[in-house]
Amino acid sequence: KNGLIVRSQRFRIHQAIGNPMSTVERFSNWQVDELIVLDISIEDRHDLRRDDLQQRYAGSSFLDVLKTIAEVCHNPLTVGGRVRTLGDIERRLTLGADRVALNTTAIETPDLIDEAARSFGSQCVVVSIDALRHGNGHLEVCGSGGKAGTGLTPAEWACQVEDRGAGELLINSIDRDGTKLGYDLDLVRSVTRSVSIPVIACGGVGKYEDFPSAILESGASAAAAANIFHFFELSYPLAKRAMLTAGVTVRKVGFERSWFPREPHYDKALEDARIADRIRSAQTQLPVSSSRPAREITWCTQCLYPTISAAPIEFDNEGVCTGCRQAEIKVEISKNEWARRRELLQSLLQAHSSSDGSRHDCVVAVSGGKDSWYQVHLITNEFGLNPLLVTYDTNNWTPAGWRNMLRMKEVFHCDHVVYSPSPSILKKLNRLGFIVMGDMNWHAHVGITTVPPRVAVQHRIPLVIWGEHGYLDMGGQFAMNDYPEMSYRDRLEHFGRGYEWTFFVGRDGIQASDMIPWQYPSDREIYEVGLRGIYLGNYVYWEANEHSQAMIDQFGFEVSEEPFDRTYRRMSNLDDMHENGVHDYLKYVKFGYGRGTDHVGKDIRAGRLTRAEGLEMIRKYDHVKPSDLERWLNYVGMSEEEFDRIADTFRDSRVWWRENGAWRKEELTVDPS
Repeated sequence: KNGLIVRSQRFRIHQAIGNPMSTVERFSNWQVDELIVLDISIEDRHDLRRDDLQQRYAGSSFLDVLKTIAEVCHNPLTVGGRVRTLGDIERRLTLGADRVALNTTAIETPDLIDEAARSFGSQCVVVSIDALRHGNGHLEVCGSGGKAGTGLTPAEWACQVEDRGAGELLINSIDRDGTKLGYDLDLVRSVTRSVSIPVIACGGVGKYEDFPSAILESGASAAAAANIFHFFELSYPLAKRAMLTAGVTVRKVGFERSWFPREPHYDKALEDARIADRIRSAQTQLPVSSSRPAREITWCTQCLYPTISAAPIEFDNEGVCTGCRQAEIKVEISKNEWARRRELLQSLLQAHSSSDGSRHDCVVAVSGGKDSWYQVHLITNEFGLNPLLVTYDTNNWTPAGWRNMLRMKEVFHCDHVVYSPSPSILKKLNRLGFIVMGDMNWHAHVGITTVPPRVAVQHRIPLVIWGEHGYLDMGGQFAMNDYPEMSYRDRLEHFGRGYEWTFFVGRDGIQASDMIPWQYPSDREIYEVGLRGIYLGNYVYWEANEHSQAMIDQFGFEVSEEPFDRTYRRMSNLDDMHENGVHDYLKYVKFGYGRGTDHVGKDIRAGRLTRAEGLEMIRKYDHVKPSDLERWLNYVGMSEEEFDRIADTFRDSRVWWRENGAWRKEELTVDPS
């Protein structure tokens, strides 16, 4: 939708998950049987919303997206959405699609099915059927994204499109979409018994065992899903294993192909040219537009989050962001439901713990922050497990953060591994990360999400524990019932912005052996250990302010002695002074908002701040140039003038413009409430 992969629920709620290129590339690593990409955008306007990503597409139409997707897709590709003419079909086939799916257009202009079959062959024509089950059980085909009824049953429409030359059917249940309730087997069965062409079942997968049921119980030729493949690590190999276990004849579980490895191989000449262009722009200060951006930024009518954001986020018709909507759902979760989730967590922990004491029960990824302490408190004191604490040393600790990190093993009586990369390599990665992507903390974001899984695999510990899912909490990237887990794709796309450790090899004298801390375990290692990375926030009520106070009162957790320059909170990001400082300042330079907005949004949702109070905090903190910048400049050997010039090249033209020699942006000046 509009250039981003989205999570869908009953065709009504759509939550931005991320970059379609990285998603398709990961599926190619897994050797999936087939990919179906459906464009559900109302307008043909596509935008990744941020320009600091390694994987981008040129242009703003769906055809531009398709062209780039096809370059990283090594599987049969079906494309649907915005197909109205034979010319539309031909363009999609020319750009890399193997088949084209018709839905609303087929309903409105059924002759197009006949024409397409004659022109391109039935094997190219897929008709997508969206079916709604009414309260009385009656099934009806709907068009226009599930909004327009047709009066036809799926079986009736399937027979008609088969007669017209369709070669394949995609049957999607509107009622089951995104619910995790499993396929509507009666729906699929009603179609498979009416036609002789292949039928693909879709809609409702919540567990791997749902896949074989589509084949064995409803007669479908193939089983499709979306959400489950976005939420979990190795979800496709595990789905394939469930099929094989159930006796469905499919290809064996496979991992990355030798000619299409998981770790990206970058076009060094192209990337060198990008870096050279940025440095040249910084040095020459090329002319900048003095006119305001054509598309204005708006803000969430509840939490003040902007429509252009670093985190994946969507806005509904009332101007409320998905982060606020998920926060409302979270508040409505009953005590009984939280108790049920806690039991799920208890079962999961027991299933993965050591039965004979020969290894630790789990790995807990920790820093020196309040979430880390609360995680360890839950695992040790409330669930009675023996975890191995694992820390990635950023080399940027605040004094309080360092003391908190060292004390954890004493307070909670745990073994603790602290992985400290070479400072000389860290300095190089700081500088390179800043120049390449405007983020000097690439090493930290990727290191924090790599070292704990590495240690877990080395010790054959199948479970890594994290706190809350940051993008679910901040932007509503997923629903509370999704239980998303840590994955390689999530780490590379969102934490690494598409830049893997391989990108840095050969730059500034860095060798592959220098990058070991940032090398994620292989898919085969993950599969053999059965590694999972779960977020406690999916299972227990998570509220950072309450948890911080509890850790202070019960165990003497320390907050920062000095206030941060760019936020009013003192208990966050103590493991890295630059996260709340210069790193966050760069986010402000790019997108026009910062840590103050992040924390205000969370506290408005939690009822701790009013909108007016939050707006005052944003105005006070978001624009401040932090004092820790001096420390970082000395750390990497850079002048402030050089820093400012390079930082300015990352300013998003949808946010910033130059006026009278100064940078300007739209400001939220009126409180809609």
